[in-house]
Amino acid sequence: MSISRILKWVTCGLEAFLAIPFLGGFTVILFVYTPLVIMLVLHIITLILTIRDGGAIAGSILGIVTSCIAWIPGLGWLMHSITAIVLMITAIMKDKASVIVR
Repeated sequence: MSISRILKWVTCGLEAFLAIPFLGGFTVILFVYTPLVIMLVLHIITLILTIRDGGAIAGSILGIVTSCIAWIPGLGWLMHSITAIVLMITAIMKDKASVIVR
């Protein structure tokens, strides 16, 4: 399993945690929106590594958008939920680089 796929699973889990009603929002507010900045950085790193590995980039791009607009109540919950699902789907998919090696 490539590092980009591992990072997709990690960001998927974190997005799913942030999508938990009230708990995710409370965490973001408690830490003064720092979790959104951390997620933005993680999604950018994941995107760069995914491009290098030739994997699906939709989850990482959606995660970047989510990190930028998740401060809006309601919309943030929806975006975290959708992003977690898309990241899970893209993490299951094989990277093009790993297919070529075999």
